[in-house]
Amino acid sequence: MRTRQRGFTLIELVVVITILGILAAFAIPRFAALDSAARISTTGAMAGTLRSAAALAHAQYLVAGTSPASVTMDGTVVSLAFGYPDATGIVAAIQDPSGFTNAGTTTITFTKTGATTPATCVATYAPSTVANTAPLITSNTAGC
Repeated sequence: MRTRQRGFTLIELVVVITILGILAAFAIPRFAALDSAARISTTGAMAGTLRSAAALAHAQYLVAGTSPASVTMDGTVVSLAFGYPDATGIVAAIQDPSGFTNAGTTTITFTKTGATTPATCVATYAPSTVANTAPLITSNTAGC
C-alpha cells in the first residue's frame, strides 16, 4: 500500500519564504518612491490651481471694467487686490484645498498633508502688490 505525501516539506517552505522576502526587498523602495512622486505631483498641481484661479479672477475683474473690489466665482465672492485675488480671496477662489493645510495672512502657504518635510513641500501665493502685476506663485517640492 502506498502512502500519499501531504503538505510541504520544511525546505520547500523556507525556499518560498526566502523568495518572497527577496521580492519584498525590491518592491518596498519602489512603493515608497511612488508615495513621494504623488506628493510632488499634487504640490505642483496646487501651484497650477493657484495660477488658474488667479487668472480667472483677473479675467472677471477685467470684464467688469469698473475696478471691482471683488468678483464672484461659482457663487463664491473672491476679494481682490490690484485686480488679482488677495490672500483671503485666493483661498475662496480655489474652494477645495483638500490634502493641504493653508496658513499665512499676507502670503498664503499651502502645505501638503503627510509630507516628509512639510516646510519644503509647499505651494505659496503672494498677492499682487502693484497694479498690472501678477501675483507670485511658487512651489517647493524638496521635502515631499
